[in-house]
Amino acid sequence: MGEWYEESFGEDYLIVYRHRDFGGARREVERMIGWLELPQGARVLDLCCGMGRHSLALAEAGYEVTGVDLSEALLREARAQAGAEAVTWIRSDMRQLPLEGGFEAVVNLFTSFGYFDEDEEQVKVLREIHRMLVPGGKFIVDFLNPAHVIRHLVPHSVREDGDTRIDESRRIEDGYVKKDIILTSKSGGPPREYHERVKLYPLDQFREMIAAAGLQLEAVHGSYEEEEYVAESSGRMIFTGVRPVRGS
Repeated sequence: MGEWYEESFGEDYLIVYRHRDFGGARREVERMIGWLELPQGARVLDLCCGMGRHSLALAEAGYEVTGVDLSEALLREARAQAGAEAVTWIRSDMRQLPLEGGFEAVVNLFTSFGYFDEDEEQVKVLREIHRMLVPGGKFIVDFLNPAHVIRHLVPHSVREDGDTRIDESRRIEDGYVKKDIILTSKSGGPPREYHERVKLYPLDQFREMIAAAGLQLEAVHGSYEEEEYVAESSGRMIFTGVRPVRGS
């Protein structure tokens, strides 16, 4: 068996997360553009781009976009979208990118972080973000808010998507939020099971990892509505910052 993220981000992921829409991505990109303050034509890396929602919206907004993801199934979906030819799509592990860098911005969105067992592996991702950025380049890392996840966790839910029943169980265990997903087809066949696991990093620990990677944190937002992060109530922890010019 491979790592959970090698198993879970396949064709069935497109069923489980079909509700993540492209219109929402465009609205989020509008907010990100304000945070990043990028000139038209700036080079942007979407690290863990998934099915390409934000990459495509960034390209539509006039940026030169590269989308990177480990999942060939999600990249195939991204390449099939209208406007996909405007984006450079690359398959890679986020800890070791086959790129030279030179980006004015790197974005890592919707909790595409915290997948690994060891903290140092997460820091490797942040160091790659540092390496990809030009000095003075900006980054956004959009992560879950652990306190909000713990408070609002739904232990079990069931829904249907066409022919497919989606059964999801969630729990907090050993410092991770874990999800077990079982998909069952009404037309028969064995159930398909997947597991997701994200390490819960509180704000102070995330700050330390960002600093360890040589990046400078500038702000923490609680949502894409640009509200200030409040540990007890914010839905997200959206980190924005810069690769420092001095000492780069």
